[in-house]
Amino acid sequence: MKETFRAIRSARYLTFVAALFFFVAAVANAGSESVLRLDAERTTINFTLGDVLHTVRGTFHLKRGELHLDPVSRKLSGEIVIDAKSGQSGNGMRDRKMQREILESDRYAEISFRPDRVDGEVSTQGKSAVRVHGIFTIHGTDHELNVPAEVQMAPGYWTAIVHFAVPYVAWGMKNPSTLFLRVSESVDIDITASGTMSAP
Repeated sequence: MKETFRAIRSARYLTFVAALFFFVAAVANAGSESVLRLDAERTTINFTLGDVLHTVRGTFHLKRGELHLDPVSRKLSGEIVIDAKSGQSGNGMRDRKMQREILESDRYAEISFRPDRVDGEVSTQGKSAVRVHGIFTIHGTDHELNVPAEVQMAPGYWTAIVHFAVPYVAWGMKNPSTLFLRVSESVDIDITASGTMSAP
């Protein structure tokens, strides 16, 4: 009889230990960091600049990008890098002036964003509306940004839509306006980022 009770107690103990182990593992996995890699082929970067005659629209190309997200602490790290020399609007003369006089891309070849946190909860499945805080570097100067983002997560895949304005003149870049052509001193940026998601 004693042996039977001992066996029952031993089985209950092992069951408890196993349950505790799986609980701890589940909690640890829920707080694990996700690695979000950007796919240059599926990431679009558009800019819009208004002037008195018409609206100028153009694109830039993603150079590289990888982010690390901790869903518990909402810490976000990594870097998104844009090729400054890839900027084009469909007008060769205008684009050469943008590269040479405004972006000075021979000197400042990269535009980057280094996030440090997410304000709001990112759902592991479906859409989330959050704000992303970080440092935006353009023309060799760092600027603090806190931009709205619509994020969608799926198993192994993610997308994000981001919109923000760059007050390039206030940030020290040249105003391309002339006597006969006046353009906005701020340019709108729209980014649709897509890529793969994995746990390290």
